[in-house]
Amino acid sequence: MSTYWLDRVRRNHALEHATINVMSKKHNDFSAQGNSTPWGFNLNLFGDVSDEDVNEAVNTAYTRLQAGEEKLALHPGCGTVLLTTAIMATLAAQATLSIERRRQNSKVLDLAVLTAALPVTVMAVFISLLISRPLGMTIQKNYTVDPHLGELQVKEISRVSPSLVTRTFQLLLGQAKNQNVKSYKVVTVG
Repeated sequence: MSTYWLDRVRRNHALEHATINVMSKKHNDFSAQGNSTPWGFNLNLFGDVSDEDVNEAVNTAYTRLQAGEEKLALHPGCGTVLLTTAIMATLAAQATLSIERRRQNSKVLDLAVLTAALPVTVMAVFISLLISRPLGMTIQKNYTVDPHLGELQVKEISRVSPSLVTRTFQLLLGQAKNQNVKSYKVVTVG
């Protein structure tokens, strides 16, 4: 993938986060999930949010990013942070279990190894959880978003039918009873 396309994804990702952050200040009772592409981003909203609210949030986010409000492009619920957390917790658990297995000179991960390793494993995972959020935010800031939108412009904001992925996130976000799901496609150019 050329840097042009990657840069577009990062800028759209920044605008996606900024939009969610703007909406979060106005609406307390909603959840959001989005994904970015070189051509814009998709935004899935769970809660009572109007089409006008979405249009206003996208335009406000764009204006604020263009004015240099870079922190608006970061979001703690980003997949980058979640993935960093999952990887670090998994590595911490794997490392402590492996160390204990070797310490006991065991060829398998049996109940004795698990029992002996449990306190250290819990502590290692806990520490990794404390470290992973700021690390994930740093990775996000330096690699997965670019708040400098440059020539990027919002071309179109349209409501679309919720996809299967959206419905899956609806279940994962605990919004199964909330049938007020709205999906939007934000197209950018430049």
